[in-house]
Amino acid sequence: MLRARTYRPHIEKRIRPHNRAVRSLVGMTHSTISPARRALGAPHGAVPAGTTVFDDVPAVANLDPDLLAALRRAAAAAAGDGVVFQVNGGWRSPAYQEELLSEAVAEHGSAEAAARWVSTPETSAHVAGRAIDLGRDARAWLSLYGAAYGLCQIYRNEPWHFELRPDAVVHGPPPMYPDPSHDPRTRRG
Repeated sequence: MLRARTYRPHIEKRIRPHNRAVRSLVGMTHSTISPARRALGAPHGAVPAGTTVFDDVPAVANLDPDLLAALRRAAAAAAGDGVVFQVNGGWRSPAYQEELLSEAVAEHGSAEAAARWVSTPETSAHVAGRAIDLGRDARAWLSLYGAAYGLCQIYRNEPWHFELRPDAVVHGPPPMYPDPSHDPRTRRG
């Protein structure tokens, strides 16, 4: 197990106010589920409450195998610190991603504003199985130790969103994009 330091719960206290601020900016939480999104359900990537990286639900099982292996290694190490890797989002079908995008456009008033939070199905790392959204304890733990597993926060405005960057094990995490609209992989054509 790779762990340079002991998990420090006081880190969590510093992170929580930021998470509340982000939620208020976004205008919703993961528990806010529209009827259309609820109808798509788990087969399309909706995450049942209490899901961890060890569960066999489509949002987890359809992740890139290397990402999932890194997540499970990190989660096993974090368990020694009493941390559970709670999953709030993982793999998504294109239909589910489109629903999230439609909700974001309605919430933020335009596709341009929504692009700061939600990618199109064609450009989403979630649809490709290359991204996971994690609960706050896992986020706090990964902010300290994630690079040792290649697990990196990619967007400054999305502290819950992690992707696999194997080079981070040697070189540290890459610089974060301010939000998805600055990521060349998600730019709308």
